[in-house]
Amino acid sequence: MTIATPSHTPQAPFRIGTRGSPLALAQAHETRDRLGAAHPHLAAPGAIEIVVIKTTGDRILDRTLAEAGGKGLFTKEIEDALLAGEIDLAVHSMKDVPTVLPAGLDITCLLPREDPRDAWFSRDGATLMELPAGAVVGTASLRRQAQVLARRPDLTVVPLRGNVQTRLRKLAEGEVDATLLAMAGLRRLSLDGHATAVLEADIMLPAVAQGAIGIETRVADAVTNGLLAPLNCAETALRVTAERGVLSALDGSCRTPIAALARVVAEGALELDAMALSPDGRTIVTTSRRFLATDALAAGLDAGAELKGRLPPGIFTVS
Repeated sequence: MTIATPSHTPQAPFRIGTRGSPLALAQAHETRDRLGAAHPHLAAPGAIEIVVIKTTGDRILDRTLAEAGGKGLFTKEIEDALLAGEIDLAVHSMKDVPTVLPAGLDITCLLPREDPRDAWFSRDGATLMELPAGAVVGTASLRRQAQVLARRPDLTVVPLRGNVQTRLRKLAEGEVDATLLAMAGLRRLSLDGHATAVLEADIMLPAVAQGAIGIETRVADAVTNGLLAPLNCAETALRVTAERGVLSALDGSCRTPIAALARVVAEGALELDAMALSPDGRTIVTTSRRFLATDALAAGLDAGAELKGRLPPGIFTVS
């Protein structure tokens, strides 16, 4: 595919591509507002246009992403628009972004990360350990499924798709007894106060890059990349780099229950916890690293390689 040249001019709107869910739009609006704050000319009415693009992942609601083909389902159509020059940048939840991007595109900016933890919701206020045997937990995430079953193999886990509001409605209607959602999305939608509990990382290790907003651009678009430079959060970039290194080493996708979280523990020093599980939660392999900021990618790749070497063959086969 031919990569379009930048078309943004002072007379044309700056175009932000995004999915159309309430959360995706909230993330696009945050990006717009940060651009306007950093560059006054982009704060003028009409200077920025938000372009909603429906992805394959938005259309498939009758099965899990693992069954449908993986993470790229939420990014492909947006990336196609970016390559064609129909938008100037794409805003993604980084946990949905594959580790390999199309040629000519890159994640050139990461906004400050929100709370990466998972939130627990149950209809009667029960915690994970308090749910009665046989209770139904709804989640489309193999990572969450595996960690729930690792602690509570007596529970039933069923697929639960849809945006945040849809999943909370299904919980309220009794379709499931409990569900899990990312705290970051809840906070961006001002819904975090409805959570039954917030799950610490030692209970539910988050998805790689959960809570981080990534901005994808054409590598050759110096104008857009220059405008985004003041928005980039160096700490978030380091943490996400290490976590995505784990995913890359494991060839991870929505078909693989993988979790990782990097934290800054001192100036220039970080810690990384990583985990790979079988979908049924019966096999769990964990590792951790302490590393310097300059070694973020290497630490993540090394941790992922260790996990891969310790996993039994065929662990990620989805039945």
